[in-house]
Amino acid sequence: MAPQSANFASIKDPTIVRYNNLYHVFATVFDTARNAWSAVYLNFSDFSKAGSAVQVPLAGKPVGDAVAPQVFYFRPHKKWYLISQWGAKYSTNTDIANPDGWTAPQPLLTGGPPKALDYWVICDSENCHLFFSADDGKLYRSKTPIGNFPHFSGYEVVMSDAEPNLFEASNVYKVEGTNQYLLLVEAYGPRYFRSWTATSLDGPWKPLADKQSAPFAGAANVSFNGTRWTNDISHGEMIRAGYDETLAISACNMQYLYQGVDPGSKADYDHLPYRLGVLQAR
Repeated sequence: MAPQSANFASIKDPTIVRYNNLYHVFATVFDTARNAWSAVYLNFSDFSKAGSAVQVPLAGKPVGDAVAPQVFYFRPHKKWYLISQWGAKYSTNTDIANPDGWTAPQPLLTGGPPKALDYWVICDSENCHLFFSADDGKLYRSKTPIGNFPHFSGYEVVMSDAEPNLFEASNVYKVEGTNQYLLLVEAYGPRYFRSWTATSLDGPWKPLADKQSAPFAGAANVSFNGTRWTNDISHGEMIRAGYDETLAISACNMQYLYQGVDPGSKADYDHLPYRLGVLQAR
């Protein structure tokens, strides 16, 4: 999947849900005309149509520049939530397929650390948990009762490591039919995902596949149909078994929508030509 607008250098940081027989994707783009990060929305019935799906720019709409988005349906409010940055924020919509229906962004977290990014919400039966990073070798979390969502305050450090080993783009999922949660965090370089499991979103988190030589997903264990177009397996999202705030995934049908970039590309980060691809577990 490549950006359709000639003004967009990249398409990256995708979030995806399947709802009403369509995949709905929100993704970051870098708009060279505005010299700014922004976002697009697209939908398609299957991945063979993903590359040609119309990409609707969100800049200029009420939701604005929803960078590094995450989307899910929050059942208690009967609304879709779009979580984004800079600064943790949220927008809501009653119709995920209507890009004009998103509300103007509101603050999601108060009292967070400086330079935080890549916000990720998952809820259990009692609480909603907000995971995020700050490119400082730490994974952070805030927590609020379901009845208080979407209002988070304060934070704690979940784990720490050297920055390259615990970078950003955390994903957390409930493994359907089990008592297990799966945590993914991006590391570099090239970029790859480490993983941990726990029986509670409060942890403790036990390493699963957490080494560059044996990653959850990375150059060491990803093969390609045809030419290897990227060495980076980077910021993305698992194809979920559902679409609500519990973020359930099926361990028997694992697919991951990710960003990658031609390893021969030479540009400042903003202008790197990121594209989207799909991993399928063997």
